[in-house]
Amino acid sequence: MVRELFDDSGDGSVVLRVHVQPGAGRTAVAGTHGDALKVRVAAPPEKGRANEACATLVADLAGVKPAAVEQTAGATSRSKRFRVSGVEVDELVRRLELALDEAGGNARGRGSVPKSPGSR
Repeated sequence: MVRELFDDSGDGSVVLRVHVQPGAGRTAVAGTHGDALKVRVAAPPEKGRANEACATLVADLAGVKPAAVEQTAGATSRSKRFRVSGVEVDELVRRLELALDEAGGNARGRGSVPKSPGSR
């Protein structure tokens, strides 16, 4: 199921499909929306703020630096695509599964970004 959310380019990068709800109470993974990861971001959809917040969330989720995330589609749409470089597919799958489990387990349907191994 999680592998349906992204395309593996085979060169050490993936393209993650994301459905964004801007202006939410907090930034978090909310589940899935079709073949996309559904996220909520607290930033408003003004002057690219929600896009930046979403890119930061994707970087945190994938366990990479923000510079490794590039928005490739959806600048003015809720449906976005982000290319994430320098990510191992198996690790991304594990982190997405964890985030989706947390989103589904929360009474309000909200999840958090999984922490990197060894972080507090």
